[in-house]
Amino acid sequence: MPDFDDNICQQRTTAPPSQDAEKSTISAVWGRVDINEVGPLALGRVLIVYPWTQRYFGSFGDVSTPAAIMGNPKVAAHGKVVCGALDNAVKNMGNILATYKSLSETHANKLFVDPDNFRVLADVLTIVIAAKFGASFTPEIQATWQKFMKVVVAAMGSRYF
Repeated sequence: MPDFDDNICQQRTTAPPSQDAEKSTISAVWGRVDINEVGPLALGRVLIVYPWTQRYFGSFGDVSTPAAIMGNPKVAAHGKVVCGALDNAVKNMGNILATYKSLSETHANKLFVDPDNFRVLADVLTIVIAAKFGASFTPEIQATWQKFMKVVVAAMGSRYF
């Protein structure tokens, strides 16, 4: 991925996936993800496990209990939106920073989202994927996936500083 801005990424996290095998692994993992299932599950878990994140979703209605969160259609819809944005990163692995520039600006300057929440969401998304894939999500595959997620998190936080 020679087009990626390595300087910014290396300041905050590991370098972006640079080998064809890593890009292939990331694409293979993502190709097996059902956005309509994983997105809502991941965002729902974030809101339940990290309840302070609920403050960003005041317009979503009832998020007072785990059942309300997991059954909330706005949470489900936004989980799909989040996965749609991640799909853009997978499709643009050579330029994730530019791909997320506008989204990072919106979250930093309009929504005022704490950038640590991107790491939290990335971790929970990884947990959900691991649970869905089981033994096929090997430690080696997870390592590559998490390297990619660190690049995404760095790109989402790029407009905060």
